[in-house]
Amino acid sequence: MKKIDLRRFDANMKTAEVCAGGGVFWIDADDSRCRLDGFAFRSAGEPFRRLPYSPALPEAVNALAGHTAGGMLTFRTDSRRIRLRARLENHCRMDHMAATGSGGFDLYAGPAGHRRFSGIARFDPAAAEYEILLLEREQGGMEEFQLNFPLYSGIGSLAVGLDEGAVLETPAPWSNPAPVVIYGSSITQGGCASRPGSAFPAMLSRMLDRPFLNFGFSGSGKGEPEVIAAIAAVRTPALFVLDYQANAGSAGIRDTLAGAIDTLRETHPSVPVLIVSRIRWNRERLATGSDFLHDAEAEEAIAYQRTEAERRRAAGDRLVFFLNGESLTGPDWHECTVDGVHPTDLGFHRMAEGLLPVISELLTLTGTHHE
Repeated sequence: MKKIDLRRFDANMKTAEVCAGGGVFWIDADDSRCRLDGFAFRSAGEPFRRLPYSPALPEAVNALAGHTAGGMLTFRTDSRRIRLRARLENHCRMDHMAATGSGGFDLYAGPAGHRRFSGIARFDPAAAEYEILLLEREQGGMEEFQLNFPLYSGIGSLAVGLDEGAVLETPAPWSNPAPVVIYGSSITQGGCASRPGSAFPAMLSRMLDRPFLNFGFSGSGKGEPEVIAAIAAVRTPALFVLDYQANAGSAGIRDTLAGAIDTLRETHPSVPVLIVSRIRWNRERLATGSDFLHDAEAEEAIAYQRTEAERRRAAGDRLVFFLNGESLTGPDWHECTVDGVHPTDLGFHRMAEGLLPVISELLTLTGTHHE
């Protein structure tokens, strides 16, 4: 049978083409008129890393810290067109995750609290570099834009192209610049969102108009003391979220959770800590034929995390909390993943909506005295 070239029948399925013509000026992520978030330890001109490279860190964490999950570039412009030129490094191409999420950027437009999805980097998945048109508006006018970085790729170079003569201004400040720090697994990193802005930390950042630092490490969120110590070095955090059961399992949680909280408390005695158990996995349903039944390992992990939070609160640390992650994806949770484990955009939206009221309340406690 003759192979069908879908692009002949549906123009919307064509790969985005390189922008031709001149009339463009290019800016980089360190332009003083832009705000770069998501890289707490980076200085201008340095690589885009979520954690500094350190031989003390596990090999996997050092490698995955070079992925730019949670990176955001925000700016205001009246340019009618916004172009993007990027070079990927260590792009993880997967059979169950769209390249637009793993190696693409997406663009949101509008003021804080009212941002809307406005553009996506569509490119040849085999390409290491691309230059594309992200947005073309019929009319100009000053507007704020937020560019979300790839979830499963590093960025070797990045430039944003604006119309020659366009105005570029600094964005409005965050309503509160103190970041929420989330540590976890591939789900936290963003697997398998179809685009970066659909990962739940990015959604929560937009909902709360506050920076979120994404320390999700795919398959490698195991609570190692060296990793927790590195994350504890974040300055002025508003909240720590520990969501790493999916990688550590019951045994790993038992071995590391108490020590992780102790490490965070040494540097941040008055910052709330939220422990979140993992979302439901489809295998727990399919293995039993019932609506839902834990496997014994998951049941033990959930119970231990809840008990550890209760123990600390009883001992006087009233800023440690537990949330059962099974509640986050709703009654039709089995429809919320791409592979039975990793959320689709629907799953991530459910997670963000479920976490929003809890995190909003805990943020009101930031800075209260640790008893």
